[in-house]
Amino acid sequence: MFRPWALGILCTLGFCHSSFAAATDAALVSVHKIWDAAPHNAFTDLVRFRGEWFCVFREGKAHVSADGALRVLTSKDGESWSSAALLTSTNADLRDAKITTTPNGQLMLSGAGALHQPAAAKHRSMAWFSEDGRKWTEPVVIGEPNQWLWRTTWHRGTAYSIGYDTAGEEFIRLYTSKDGRNFQPLVPRLFDEGHPNETSIVFQPDDSAVCLLRRDGSPGTGKLGFAKPPYTNWAWKDLGAKIGGPHLLRLPDGRLLAAVRLYDGAVRTSLAWIDAGTGKLTECLKLPSGGDSSYAGLVLHDGLLWVSYYSSHEGKTSIYLAKVKLR
Repeated sequence: MFRPWALGILCTLGFCHSSFAAATDAALVSVHKIWDAAPHNAFTDLVRFRGEWFCVFREGKAHVSADGALRVLTSKDGESWSSAALLTSTNADLRDAKITTTPNGQLMLSGAGALHQPAAAKHRSMAWFSEDGRKWTEPVVIGEPNQWLWRTTWHRGTAYSIGYDTAGEEFIRLYTSKDGRNFQPLVPRLFDEGHPNETSIVFQPDDSAVCLLRRDGSPGTGKLGFAKPPYTNWAWKDLGAKIGGPHLLRLPDGRLLAAVRLYDGAVRTSLAWIDAGTGKLTECLKLPSGGDSSYAGLVLHDGLLWVSYYSSHEGKTSIYLAKVKLR
């Protein structure tokens, strides 16, 4: 006989299966456009910090253009948004803003600069820090040349970030840092098949790590990686689906939920359950999206999942905020 309380125990231990997840629907509560001031607005992330929302993304003339800058929006209620800051560069197209809260209570915004050529490298990863989301430090160069440290995740006082090789997308590299400024390689060659690049990491209650990985080669299916401390040995499962702009979230009940771009049929940004046991990805909610779209931020707040993302389904590539009820 199935006992409902057993599901909670299994999920807490990280053994939720797709049959459990499929029984719990994701329903769209609301969605609205929060920014479209630039010709192209894209690649978002979202955080709640000291009672305020902060949404970060890239602005530019096009999907790829020399003038890329990182915009920081803020809101008290998630409805009315205003600009808090704009980070610019004279020698690089700034891209793929990601934002997190450090253990010492600062905001850390990271991204990569596609350096104007000629230059000594194609890309350099950078980080900025702020006490209030409005005044930011000068950029701190992090990682190594041509290593795009795509997202930073903090766990037990240590920052973890996976950089991908922009010289040829041949491999990804796992970095760690104690201060978010000095990143050192922990696993120099974490994965090297099928042109791996963008990633998202979550940590389980037993300190094990789960990594969602995008690939663009052949095969181009996404991967799900697993490791226990000290995170030097990883095992990988194939998702069987091509994904883009991955972001992974562990829910309080242990289920794994991802925001990804999906390519089967019409390209779209969707939420999907991830079964850690089988490596299966199951789409559960297509967000209003299409065309140039994806790169979501995910925050659980007041019983709802708040999702920032970008899309061009209404014509102009713009920033959207969705609220989703998980049942």
